[in-house]
Amino acid sequence: MLKTPYSDTLELRQSIIDTCIEMNRRGINQGTSGNISARAGDRMLITPSGVPYDRMTPEMLVSMPIDGKGDPEGDFPPSTEWQFHLALLRAKPEMHAVVHAHPVHCTALAINREEIPACHYMIAIFGGNSVPLAGYSLFGSEDLADDVTNTMRERSGCLMANHGAVVVGETLEKGLWRLEELEVLAKAYILSRTIGTPHILGDDEIGAVLGAVKNYGLKTT
Repeated sequence: MLKTPYSDTLELRQSIIDTCIEMNRRGINQGTSGNISARAGDRMLITPSGVPYDRMTPEMLVSMPIDGKGDPEGDFPPSTEWQFHLALLRAKPEMHAVVHAHPVHCTALAINREEIPACHYMIAIFGGNSVPLAGYSLFGSEDLADDVTNTMRERSGCLMANHGAVVVGETLEKGLWRLEELEVLAKAYILSRTIGTPHILGDDEIGAVLGAVKNYGLKTT
């Protein structure tokens, strides 16, 4: 497992590609609709736009300054969603990865303009009593970046109206883990509504879980 903080190495670049491939293998993304970035010192490495993951090579990844001062470096254009990747890494210095995809159940709720309430105690791994919904803006736009970043101010993941989902991770591994957990929550919430009325946990109940899951999940180093 790569140690954080990351630096721009061949190993990190290959790990980003491997995480993309694993995201598709687990069924939480389709085709090239997802994108992944990682902090590398004072720069961000991000997947290029529209390149199939099985054809992607480490040299194709794009390097961009996190402070926004300077041009991208690489032979390919960065993912069209680079703006919210950059904004999230800038706003959350303790996080080292951003993982975005269109998981089917997350996207179904996002199409309905619904957040995920506290239907299960694992909601707490996203930092509160819900996984909130960011409003709709054109993909790749500054407005979308602003809305996603504001929505995730106190959270480590959100749904994106009529779009998909995005999470941050202390590592690439934890980002992938968090996105998969988000899709499981979305699926369980949708299924629970088909057989009855979901019972939503109260703030006190989730508050107790928040302390208990503070260090839950994969190691960050």
